[in-house]
Amino acid sequence: MKRQLMEIQHEVTEIFNHLHLHPETSWKEVQTTEFIYKFLEKHGGRVTRFSDTTGLVGEIGEGKRCVAIRADMDALWQEVDGVFKANHSCGHDAHMAMVLGVFLLLKKLGHDFSGRVKFIFQPAEEVGMGALKMVEKGVVDDVDVLFGVHLRPVQELPLGKASSAILHGSAQFIQGTIRGEEMHGARPHLGTNAIEVAASIVQHLSVIHVDPRVPHSIKMTKLHAGGDSLNIIPGSASFGIDLRAQTNEVMQEIEEQVGRILQQLAELNGVEITAKKRGWVAAAKENKEAEAIMKEAIGQTLGFQNAVPPLVTTGGDDFHFYTIKRPQLKATMLGLGCDLAPGLHHPNMTFNQEALFHGIEILTRATLLTL
Repeated sequence: MKRQLMEIQHEVTEIFNHLHLHPETSWKEVQTTEFIYKFLEKHGGRVTRFSDTTGLVGEIGEGKRCVAIRADMDALWQEVDGVFKANHSCGHDAHMAMVLGVFLLLKKLGHDFSGRVKFIFQPAEEVGMGALKMVEKGVVDDVDVLFGVHLRPVQELPLGKASSAILHGSAQFIQGTIRGEEMHGARPHLGTNAIEVAASIVQHLSVIHVDPRVPHSIKMTKLHAGGDSLNIIPGSASFGIDLRAQTNEVMQEIEEQVGRILQQLAELNGVEITAKKRGWVAAAKENKEAEAIMKEAIGQTLGFQNAVPPLVTTGGDDFHFYTIKRPQLKATMLGLGCDLAPGLHHPNMTFNQEALFHGIEILTRATLLTL
């Protein structure tokens, strides 16, 4: 396998460079989809596309048993050197390059397995909705084992080490409004100050109590009220809340308490408070069987001394919707050390590209071990 991996290094590097230089944000991965489609078709993959969404699925092999490898496709929209633009600062360009590298390596190895391999290129991970769309399309209905991959910050894993699972927490994002009547600055008794209502929300969020043994956080991350006239007391405001919990059960408790707080503060202050869930991602459900396969693949590639235990992180990934919506599915996500710095989502994030080939070999070995 090492020889065949060396033979595809140049092509994989070119793929990564292309994807890195052509980032597209969630649900807009049109050219990315087209690039991957042409690549898979050129190299003899069976390809499924969708009329109503970006993303696609490639497939090779024959048989009932099926392994799938998922890559997320979307970039972030952020300020880079003073300019707002699409930017691959979460490593999705690397994930796509690695999964295409597995495709190439399996072709080089001559399909020496019994079964099928699917290559899922999923849109819209950053908004927490792409995996649900792929589930809706039925792409994992015939899959037995699903593997994912994510680059890890150097603070978690250095180059040359890898983890058999990433145990993400649950995250939820709420967009809210406070609606009342504006009033003159000299007559505050004629209405309710939306800023004061928002301050009450912040205060009450800080005293939500759930099981302290489970990591969690609740905080307001956005607040806008008032305009240019400083002698008007704003009756309306918009706000955002970010919720985090290491388990789905604790997330549900937090969500219910937040709902009660907003309802009670609306009644107390005589205003209307509305809140909409703008997105959420589920916490990971461990699968020991899939993790054992991944650990063996890491050991065969990097040495068993470099296979670290599952990583627990407060970050989120919609990868875990696959197993929540399809409980029979065995899945795990490879955490790949790559000396990534300064950090995920930093506009100038970089990593050691040698890790691309570690990831390709690990995922290929995990696929072959499964089949």
